Amino acid sequence: MRSIAVVGASLAGLRAVEELRTQGFDGRITVIGEEPHRPYDRPPLSKAYLTGTCATEDLRLADAADTDELAAEWRLGVRADSLDPAARSVGLSDGTEVVADGIVIATGGRARPLPGAEGLAGVHTLRTLDDAVALRADLDASTAGVVVIGAGWIGAEVASTCRTLGLPVTVVEASTTPLARVLGATMGAHCAALHADHGTDLRTGAGVASLTSTGFGPWKRVTGVVLDDGTHLSADVVVVGIGMRPNTEWLAGSGLPVDNGVLCDAGCVTAYPSVVAVGDVARYHGPDGPVRHEHWSNASEQPAVAVRNLLAGTTIQEYRSSGYFWSDQYGTRLQVAGHPADADEVTVVDGSPHDRRFVAEYRRAGTAVGVLAMNNPKQFGRLRRQLRAGAVPA
Repeated sequence: MRSIAVVGASLAGLRAVEELRTQGFDGRITVIGEEPHRPYDRPPLSKAYLTGTCATEDLRLADAADTDELAAEWRLGVRADSLDPAARSVGLSDGTEVVADGIVIATGGRARPLPGAEGLAGVHTLRTLDDAVALRADLDASTAGVVVIGAGWIGAEVASTCRTLGLPVTVVEASTTPLARVLGATMGAHCAALHADHGTDLRTGAGVASLTSTGFGPWKRVTGVVLDDGTHLSADVVVVGIGMRPNTEWLAGSGLPVDNGVLCDAGCVTAYPSVVAVGDVARYHGPDGPVRHEHWSNASEQPAVAVRNLLAGTTIQEYRSSGYFWSDQYGTRLQVAGHPADADEVTVVDGSPHDRRFVAEYRRAGTAVGVLAMNNPKQFGRLRRQLRAGAVPA
């Protein structure tokens, strides 16, 4: 290979470029990014950036000198619209195309919108830097408070940040126990208790019927959220955190299999050996079937394997996710490793959930498959190392 196009200029895309150079590729690299920004870190967007303690320049994943050393061409502010794997060409929104011997798909995803909220001022999703800029401006001007729809990781972090800013916050969650799908009902409830500890009103088992608003046309602005039971929650800021959708529409007609992500083999190689996928958009074949991760650690770790296979022209190494991710909420550090959802039992092995400091171990048929910690990084690190050395692939 003499040229490679990396489609996507966030963490996974940057790591792919770095891995290409680290693994000895000295050809031409073209990076295509829809956003106008150089690669930046997303986790602070829901926390330090919203509070104003983190500036835009602090988000950069690499400074100018670092990116210059990578000797890549950066095509930013332009969207990939099509892919022809046979011709190895990527069609761009500006009418040009990039032809390369190999292609790395790292297009990530976009936040799921709330139906009926289109064009309504004060309603936000949080996925990009521009999203965070707009949300921060509205939070600074808020007088009626905030409603967060969705009590997953992003929703919980935003709620925590809003409380730090002194704003009244209500979190609306459709399930009876937040995070139960990932952590199980018992541990999910312990994590959700952080909301009540810090004065956040958590409404579980609640659906959203509609949004109320005032004004018309471009001046139409949200005034609250109506729940399924008729309850009206006043708010001049609504943050929607109901998941994301992988960015795969541009691959229509390419011949690449797509199903909730770009389908890949265990080494992140698609149906075409010259095309690999990494990060949030990649749905690779794991030990129990196709799986897609939306974690920072996955986007950082996966490109090393994908690039190795791309340069080899075939799958010579399989990827196994560490399952590691973290969340900072209300001054509390939550850490997860492995695959807790696969467990058939969970046991607190250190500390106490009631003290908001503990470590829980998840087991399946007696074998550790996951670890959860709250404010207990030392014990978490020890059990995480044991998990990675264990018999169950992580």
